[in-house]
Amino acid sequence: MTTQPDSSSPSSSSPYDVFLSFRGADTRTTFIDHLRNALVGKGIHTFIDDDELPRGEEIKPVLVKAIEDSRISVIVFSENYASSRWCLDELVEILRCKQSKQQIVLPIFYKVDPSHVRNQTSKFGDAFDGLIESKFKDDKEKVLIQSKWRKALTEAANLSGSHFNEGEYEATFINNIIDEIFSKVLSRTSLNVATHPVGIKSRVQDVERLLDVGGNGRCMVGIWGTSGIGKTTIANAIWNAIADKFEGSCFLENVREKSITHGGLIQLQKTLLHKYLGKKLKIHSVAEGIGVIKERLRHKKILLILDDVNELEQLDNLAGVGWFGEGSRVITTTQDRGLLERHGIVLIYKVQMLYDDKALELFSLNAFGKSKPPNDYLELAQRAIAYAQGLPLAITLLGSHLRNKGIHRWRYILDSYEGQPYTGIQKILQKSYDALDNSVQHVFLDIACFFKGETKDYVLQIVSNSKNKVSRDCIEVLIEKAMITIDYGRIRMHDLLEKLGKDIVHEECPNNPGERSRLWSLEDVYHVLTVENSGTTKIKGIMLKFSKPDEIRLHSKCFVGMRNLEIFINRNVFLSGDVEYLPNELRLIDWGGYRCQLQSLPSEFHQVHLADFNMPGGSIKRLGKLKNMLKLTSMDLSGCQFLEKIPDLSGIPNIKYLNLSRCTSLVEVDDSVGCLDKLVQLNLEGCVRLTRFATRLKLKSLETLDLRDCKRLESFPKIEVEMESLRILRMDRSGIRELPPSIEYLTGLRQLDLSGCFNLTRFATRLRLKSLETLNLRDCKRLESFPKIEVEMESLWILRMDGSGIRELPPSIEYLTGLRQLDLSGCFNLTRFSTLRLKSLEKLDLSYCKMLESFPEIEVEMESLWTLNMEESGIRELPPSIAYFTGLRVLDLRRCFNLTRFATRLRLKSLETLYLSDCKRLESFPEIEVEMESLRILRMDGSGIGELPPSIEYLTGLRQLDLSGCFNLTRFSTLRLKSLEKLDLSYCKMLESFPEIEVEMESLRILFFWIRYLLRILNFKLLFQAMKYQSGSAIVKM
Repeated sequence: MTTQPDSSSPSSSSPYDVFLSFRGADTRTTFIDHLRNALVGKGIHTFIDDDELPRGEEIKPVLVKAIEDSRISVIVFSENYASSRWCLDELVEILRCKQSKQQIVLPIFYKVDPSHVRNQTSKFGDAFDGLIESKFKDDKEKVLIQSKWRKALTEAANLSGSHFNEGEYEATFINNIIDEIFSKVLSRTSLNVATHPVGIKSRVQDVERLLDVGGNGRCMVGIWGTSGIGKTTIANAIWNAIADKFEGSCFLENVREKSITHGGLIQLQKTLLHKYLGKKLKIHSVAEGIGVIKERLRHKKILLILDDVNELEQLDNLAGVGWFGEGSRVITTTQDRGLLERHGIVLIYKVQMLYDDKALELFSLNAFGKSKPPNDYLELAQRAIAYAQGLPLAITLLGSHLRNKGIHRWRYILDSYEGQPYTGIQKILQKSYDALDNSVQHVFLDIACFFKGETKDYVLQIVSNSKNKVSRDCIEVLIEKAMITIDYGRIRMHDLLEKLGKDIVHEECPNNPGERSRLWSLEDVYHVLTVENSGTTKIKGIMLKFSKPDEIRLHSKCFVGMRNLEIFINRNVFLSGDVEYLPNELRLIDWGGYRCQLQSLPSEFHQVHLADFNMPGGSIKRLGKLKNMLKLTSMDLSGCQFLEKIPDLSGIPNIKYLNLSRCTSLVEVDDSVGCLDKLVQLNLEGCVRLTRFATRLKLKSLETLDLRDCKRLESFPKIEVEMESLRILRMDRSGIRELPPSIEYLTGLRQLDLSGCFNLTRFATRLRLKSLETLNLRDCKRLESFPKIEVEMESLWILRMDGSGIRELPPSIEYLTGLRQLDLSGCFNLTRFSTLRLKSLEKLDLSYCKMLESFPEIEVEMESLWTLNMEESGIRELPPSIAYFTGLRVLDLRRCFNLTRFATRLRLKSLETLYLSDCKRLESFPEIEVEMESLRILRMDGSGIGELPPSIEYLTGLRQLDLSGCFNLTRFSTLRLKSLEKLDLSYCKMLESFPEIEVEMESLRILFFWIRYLLRILNFKLLFQAMKYQSGSAIVKM
């Protein structure tokens, strides 16, 4: 006999990837031929056992050796597989290797049911029985061989395999088989992932979801993150997981370093082509290399990983979009998100820090060689990983550095880390910093020293006004380089990067803080602010933010030497003493920590460079003249209790944010405030003495105006231009008497709050605010009329007038086509409410409208209305048109003492709760015309109801029925409420007979009634025959 390895295989003495067992007569020219080609095409060394070749009676040693040397055995069961003793002997040998060598066995059931193989039945069983009968005459031998083969067939059929059915696409099925072989056994040269790959699995799965390896088309994915976070580690793990799913795979590492050498990009192109083609090609230029890659790889499904890319040209010359065949995947690791986006890569995986249990596990494996630290080291271990702040590289280095050291040494080393980053980490992070442009380096240092945690817009405003000529995209550059992140609009920076920045500044002049560019430590700041001439022109920024509040008495001339000072931030230090000089280069004064003792700014301070001026809670009494402050965009003087007047503001034309809230002594704001056309937010909330705000408004950029609690402000300025940007206008609890007609120029207004304006008598004569979403007129006691609505206002969805003096609503209310909530509760003067045509209305509250006697006629179906509250209103009756409330779920008419007629018929199918409690004059309940299975609660306690109609049985879902205190109730017809759980008939003094119970009422748990009237209820026994006693849950109230 001759058994042959596939031509692509090494000699039979070499190990094989796959041993293929099959019945040639069934599958050789079809399935096996296709499978063989697919295996060869993937470069899989396969031993093909062709049972048509001449054989002896025994399985040859060469065949046994091939099975033993293979990494996986694939058995193709077909209809006649069991007709070949050689196939069955192979099967037995394969299963022996599975047992002894843990070899993986993959059964394929080709057009045969696995159960037929397992049980040797149907045509497969017939083939097996035919072999036994034809080959074995000796009964003893027959029994032994048959038992061995049957056991092998049953065992193999019980393994997890693949089943090919008639009608399936063979090519697809074979591809799935190849994928399974790769995923289970075969992988090309595995890359080192990590000594301790903690947390890698989930990250790899996240990237694999982006890659969608089984999907069509081409895909490029970026893995983005800061230095040391594990980008390369993830890429290595991805390679190991998916490399064998492609026709060719290539991992180009250290692209940044290799590309900067002479001819580096060309060499990378050569390496790429050699990996895929197996040939060393001569390439003389980058352009030639691009052409060869496109030509030779355009039809190949490839995996390409480019590790540590930092320039766009690297991507452009190694992996252009569309260069490779369908199904190809390109993965790029980088610190620069913008680079990925500029190359057209939209699928970007941001590598997160490692926290909590995973961080502790990684640290412990490096420090102790096990997944958890000893108990006496736990606190120190947690301190160490807190210092590393989730950076895998830092965690690994710290753990390794502390390994085999005693607990006292640990404490000493960790104490030393408090002042300076670990040098191994610093060296890696330093590379990221060194790669930045000079101006961006300045921004990085500003953030590290001062602005970590601040809003992106705030920081950008400050740094963009620097003398360093910082570009507007500096923040984006740092984000792309993974030096910072943005979280909810605020800048985040890893602590190690922050310490790197501060260390760089410290090294500018280690022994003299006055010669450094930025100061933030208490000792250094104290020195330059209290010792004359200690500060120099080198100082550009100072921040006072210490772990504990402190006090520093300023030297009067402390700032004289710091003529280049641009940033001064005080977060929590009490600064006493007078200051005679402030540097004119200042672009940020943020004196927000403790009350600034300055009553005015130095006369020689020219604020031409000032971009942000914050002095909340300060003692300042006057601002002086504000001239030529073209860079100022934000000023916060909130809580400055001694400030009485805001001067001419025309000198700050670019101001965007002006906060004067809680300036309790402020009486007047100059008229010029109304002409600041760049102003976005103006806050005067709590200026209780303010009497004059502005006479006219031309604030085209204004988005928010807050005049809350300005109790002495009686008039609102005239609006002279369309102010479409204004979204929010709050004047609640102000002294406003009326709004001018020009209010209609607020065409973009969405929220208008006038609640608690007790002096408001006139809102407007007409209302044309199409963008308005919420209007609050609550507790405007003197407001008696609502303006006529002249245009459709579909955006308004909440209208609150509860507690106001409104007397009636105009017919034009129907123009509020989008209104969802209308609250008129407590409008004691409301007497008239015209027709109701509000299709979008969901909640209507007319409770305590005691003068409202008639309910408006409903002219259209209002299916959106689900809550109608008329508790303690003056309503006398509800019209038949209430049937148009087809979606009504809650109807509250409690204590409507004038209500005499509820409705003649009830058709509210969606109603869930109906309250008629204490409606003393309501004597009859409406006829129920349709089944109302949604009604769960019906309360009529204390009402004047005399009887319930037989149609009460249509309340099939009713659970609670309260008729307590219905003194006039004399008749209660038959009782057929199967869902009823609680029935209250207490104090029904006129009820002498209990309704006939016609069905079993097993849900009834609670029954209240008066025992003194029990004797009058003749059929009481029938009730308890019908009730189900469950654990004493039936309650009788005496």
